[in-house]
Amino acid sequence: MEATEESRAKGKITDVPGIRVGHQQKSDGGWLSGVTVVLPPAGTVGSVDVRGGGPGTHETDALDPTTLVSTVDAVVLTGGSAYGLVAAHGAQRWCEEQGRGFAVTGGVVPIVPAAAIFDLGRGGDFNARPDAEMGYAAAAVAGSQTEGHDVERGNVGAGTGAVMGRGKYKGAVGTASVTLDNGVVIGALAVVNAVGLPVVEFAETTAGDFAGLNQRNVPPPLNTTLVVVATDAVLDAAECKRTASAAHAGLARALNPSHTLADGDTVFCLATGARGLDRSTEAARQISLFTLQSAAADVVRVAILDGVSSAQPVTTPAGEFGAYPGNVR
Repeated sequence: MEATEESRAKGKITDVPGIRVGHQQKSDGGWLSGVTVVLPPAGTVGSVDVRGGGPGTHETDALDPTTLVSTVDAVVLTGGSAYGLVAAHGAQRWCEEQGRGFAVTGGVVPIVPAAAIFDLGRGGDFNARPDAEMGYAAAAVAGSQTEGHDVERGNVGAGTGAVMGRGKYKGAVGTASVTLDNGVVIGALAVVNAVGLPVVEFAETTAGDFAGLNQRNVPPPLNTTLVVVATDAVLDAAECKRTASAAHAGLARALNPSHTLADGDTVFCLATGARGLDRSTEAARQISLFTLQSAAADVVRVAILDGVSSAQPVTTPAGEFGAYPGNVR
């Protein structure tokens, strides 16, 4: 159930039916930050796996498979570090206006988990960071998109202020997808803001080269790679959790180092439940899940490298962030 490299290169998270993406960003007047909202169809099951040692997250405890609600109404990826998590409030307000959420007496409570990257001050103004209105606007953009829409890559949304290689290179948003032989679609969207570098660099250099990078006169590394994996398969919350865990392997294959004390590496998994897996026997169930989770790791790797390749150089009062040289696809 493998896909060709060509199909991976052309894919996007919105190849999963019902998934929509909206970006909002600012890159002038001291700004270099933004918000990305991934909007799934109603009833989508979700979970998350946080591996980095310095995460900035909101409502991720609600995605534990043992909690009351298993569905997710939106996922917010944002700049602004912990300050930027307020963007989730805006996305939640938009969802409430659309009647999306967990039904309670008198209305709904939208389940809107979020995760942030550290990009404070990269545009020159430490106080220029996403707010609730930016989160609302990104959710509204996602809600206005058509089925299977193109996803803008590069210096957009939460990837606007992203960097990698400890500030030497520009990071960005990337996306990819794969369709398995059984028709299941798996897509990923990544915000690459890593302390490390693409693994291809380490195949051509030595550890000493990265040590030299560490000695550059820059602030301590504060970095995070955020990922949303989506599939149209039927998964319960525990299976989503395991898929998010497996998908972290793709992050480790794409970036070195990853999951460090300075990273907030986080993977969300969303399952829309439109296509059933073969569960006719226990062996069939295991093979179906093994195949899906292996593909999730691979598509995350491709989405991250797509983000690296899509990044455009930026110069701000805070410094110069160049494009990573060469083709990493």
